[in-house]
Amino acid sequence: MKKLAFLLALPLLAACHHAVRAEAPVVEVKPPPPPPPPNIDASIIDPKVSPCDDFFHYACNGWIAKTEIPGDRPRWTRSFSEIDDRNLALLRTYLEADAAGRGDPVDPYRRRLGDFWATCMDEQAIEKTGPESLKLQLARVDEVKDPASLGQVVALLHGEGIGALFEFGEGQDFKDATQDIGQLDQGGLGLPDRDYYLKADEHSRKIRELYVAHVQKMLELAGEPAEKAAADAKTVMRLETDLAKASQDKVFRRDPDHVYHRIDLPGVLTLAPAFPWKEYLALLQHPGIIAINVAAPDFFKELNALVVKTPPEEWRAYLRWHTVASVASALPDSFVQEDFQFQSKAFTGAARILPRWKRCIGAVNHAMGQALGRPFVRQTFGTEGKASNVARVQSIEAAMGRELGGLSWMDEPTRKAAVEKLGLVANQIGFPDEWRDYSSLATDRTSYLGNLLRASAFEVQRELNKIGKPVDRNDWEMNPQTVNAYYDPSLNQMVFPAGILQPPFYNRASNEASNDGAVGMVMGHELTHGFDDEGRRFDGHGNLREWWTPAAKAAFEQRAKCVSDQYDGYSPLPGVRLNGKLTLGENIADLGGLTLAYSAFEKQREKVPAVAGFTPEQQFFLSYAQSWCEKVREPYARLLATVDPHSPARFRVDGPLSNLPAFREAFQCKEGQPMVRKDRCEIW
Repeated sequence: MKKLAFLLALPLLAACHHAVRAEAPVVEVKPPPPPPPPNIDASIIDPKVSPCDDFFHYACNGWIAKTEIPGDRPRWTRSFSEIDDRNLALLRTYLEADAAGRGDPVDPYRRRLGDFWATCMDEQAIEKTGPESLKLQLARVDEVKDPASLGQVVALLHGEGIGALFEFGEGQDFKDATQDIGQLDQGGLGLPDRDYYLKADEHSRKIRELYVAHVQKMLELAGEPAEKAAADAKTVMRLETDLAKASQDKVFRRDPDHVYHRIDLPGVLTLAPAFPWKEYLALLQHPGIIAINVAAPDFFKELNALVVKTPPEEWRAYLRWHTVASVASALPDSFVQEDFQFQSKAFTGAARILPRWKRCIGAVNHAMGQALGRPFVRQTFGTEGKASNVARVQSIEAAMGRELGGLSWMDEPTRKAAVEKLGLVANQIGFPDEWRDYSSLATDRTSYLGNLLRASAFEVQRELNKIGKPVDRNDWEMNPQTVNAYYDPSLNQMVFPAGILQPPFYNRASNEASNDGAVGMVMGHELTHGFDDEGRRFDGHGNLREWWTPAAKAAFEQRAKCVSDQYDGYSPLPGVRLNGKLTLGENIADLGGLTLAYSAFEKQREKVPAVAGFTPEQQFFLSYAQSWCEKVREPYARLLATVDPHSPARFRVDGPLSNLPAFREAFQCKEGQPMVRKDRCEIW
């Protein structure tokens, strides 16, 4: 189980994600990157829409009208997507130079980056060597004869980052945040969520039909006769459905207590004795691991029963499929296209696959992201940018301090502990203080699949090596070029990569109203995660414990229910409603983030002149809304409504703003208008 972290958004969600698959990995002529947009663009405001009726469409309709979702994307945003495209163009220049031997001579990883890029881009070599390489991978699966050999093969697959049956990794002990321990968790599914296996509605049924047909086709491409592939695909669906039935649902897992059961290795041996855990750990090169948390004990009870009763030939079918699915991006084009076609039909609606160079950058980011981030940081993120954003984070934290001091519903013991936690929040801005060491990662120019698997194995060992050791508080969960941000409650730490600290989130040329409304809200959002319905469960040192009094807890939960009920009422598509409990943490963070950013902005409001006829206050809210302008394909919107803990962009704008008196005053909205909620939600 990975550390409990809270992402600001999901720029592109892979429908069926496996550890070694390129995130979305046709050579094309490189277009010049588009110029960064301003924080506020008056030309895209729609004067025919009242800001008090629908602020998202008031602020974004002009952009929506002139913007087409690229054929290779399931959605497009004015912020995440456009920044990511600019970043990709830069990263490509570094990788092409490294592959040609023209990379920075002082960069210690230029050869490894060049090897990875060159083999990924060499489609002819992949067509020639891919089938034989896949045969070697699948040959291991044929060794499954009984539970003992099943455990051995699963260990070999997990050691190369190939997901199957369950997940095993490292993470902080929720109740001793100074230590990393082993984390066993549910897994083994090929569809994005358990609900796709269990729901009886027509849409879910259709997805299952497409999935079985896709598994069959991929197994045929891997060399199985059509009749056997069809039977194996049905076996895969049956086994994965059994695993899905045993899996916890997303809302249940939002409670940290529900995923914390430290029983250590002896407890695991008792919980699922049919699986050879000691041999599994030995083959992962970590026989000494004892400290283990089991996130989902009932899942492993069912897994134990499946290990006992499932014939070896069915496990071989299941493992063949997961091997093929995991390495599909490094196989010949027939595999890549079949994988894309399934995801497009089932989840994304994209008309064409991403160009190969973008897929290869995704693969390099996954394999050696911090190595690739070093030249990016040097070019895009100077000392001025870091200093400015350090100061902005400090202003947001000061605003939280003021909010905590004025909360009428929070009693003094809880307030004192909250202020202590706020004072212990650590901030990482731009790039890590200590860069990751890739010197032991071997690469070459002979095989893309070989490079991909070695990089994945390197990452598996890097993580497993942490178990039993003190927590490394300098290790980042994101690469510095990533257009995102997160808060980690076990570290009580916020991370803002250089990738997101660019227009329209942060613009050195924009005034404070614009920057506070965009990147200031991002910072407030992440800080609020430390005090949302999940983050508040962890104290200032990152330990899971109840530090709220019963009265303060009850008052918070009453206010959180207001937010949950509000978002339960939103419908992104006909017949589809948001899940207010699933999205609760992110919705609380949006509301809190805007509150804190606006409080910080008010301290320097007098410095901000009117721009394009808009007051400083109006600029703040426009900057926020326009950073979320977005278009989404319908299949992808349906997927996100099922699996994404974030609300759609429209409701991330109109939802929190309709609760804010400051927004109502800025645009002179009246009681009864849609952007003025009668039952206003307020927490921070």
